[in-house]
Amino acid sequence: MKTLLLGAVALMAMAGTALADDLIGDWRTAADDNGNTGIIRITQCGASLCGTLVQAFDGSGASMQTDNIGRQIIWDTNPTGTAGEYRGMLYSPDRDRNYRSRLQLSGTSLSVSGCVMGGAVCREGGVWRRAN
Repeated sequence: MKTLLLGAVALMAMAGTALADDLIGDWRTAADDNGNTGIIRITQCGASLCGTLVQAFDGSGASMQTDNIGRQIIWDTNPTGTAGEYRGMLYSPDRDRNYRSRLQLSGTSLSVSGCVMGGAVCREGGVWRRAN
């Protein structure tokens, strides 16, 4: 019985990892308040997922330099158990603010939103597209 229970727990843990793998990769963000976009690389960071800005583009689509390249934009992100939904933390460079995030994966699209002040102020981050 103990072996069966341990096997079930291991299977559930592997299922959670399989769900998280769907989010891993490069994502092109929606345009921010300044018209800029970026590529966020989402990887496994310990037990959670995190995402780092690896490339930035201005409103015309030209590559641009910013101090935010290399900065962690997403962290402490995990699947919720609801199909394609992830919750964690998100940094918004255009507002220089951290948000509690909700990410909703649907195929090659990722709907991004976040809230501060216990949900009193929420912001839509647009739809990100898979870049790889």
